[in-house]
Amino acid sequence: MNQLEAYYNKFNEEKRLNSRHGQVEYAVTMHFLKQYLDALEESGMARNEIKILDVGAGTGRYAVPLSEEGYDVTAVEPVHHNLGRIRANGPLVKAYEGRAEKLKRFSEDSYDIVLFFGPMYHLKDQDVRRQAMMEAKRVLKPGGHLFISYIMNEYSVLMYGFKDHHIKEAVRTGMIDETFHCTDTANPLYDYARLEDIYALSDAAGFTREKILSQDGPANHMRPVLNSMDEEEFALFIQYQISVCERPELLGAGCHTLDILRK
Repeated sequence: MNQLEAYYNKFNEEKRLNSRHGQVEYAVTMHFLKQYLDALEESGMARNEIKILDVGAGTGRYAVPLSEEGYDVTAVEPVHHNLGRIRANGPLVKAYEGRAEKLKRFSEDSYDIVLFFGPMYHLKDQDVRRQAMMEAKRVLKPGGHLFISYIMNEYSVLMYGFKDHHIKEAVRTGMIDETFHCTDTANPLYDYARLEDIYALSDAAGFTREKILSQDGPANHMRPVLNSMDEEEFALFIQYQISVCERPELLGAGCHTLDILRK
């Protein structure tokens, strides 16, 4: 069992995504994903002809409901436990064990949308990250879209470093550099990005950016406040986040950033 698998055998990913802050991330992500799916249907494609490849699909938070809505969904997941959850909960999903940088079982130019909602959290080697990007580009149809989620550097520094009082240790041990950018030693499983890292990766792969946004914005920074909201207030917060998530002055401050790229 590798380190990633051991981690996800203990970590309750479904609980995170069902939390209030997780619901914000999911709602905003689905709002923008549905814009692209609706555009494909408006172009004349039947829903069951729209092919989605969900790479690093976790327990199927996106793959399962999308398949239930009638899309042709394939999921790739490296963790056996998560793969089992997908197969149990999503009988319509074609689920395979695999990794983002090795998608050889899939033909080139075959998917309308590729989702990378997990791989860039855990791929720390730059060559492997670039290889994953090129694999996504290969399997996408011309004009197809890649949705990539990243965990942001500043969220980690603010929450783990300052809020949890680990900042002195992080500086002393080289977990962050002189610019407060997390180094490769900060976490053995997670990679933390800044916007310039995201731009460099997509540019090197030759994608065209269509949108970049923060799915959760301040949600993770204000979990107790979110948890205290009534349903109407919480619905308004999601509406607020959808409204402001593309504002450049807010990008990079939240926990996650979603990059939407066109082949």
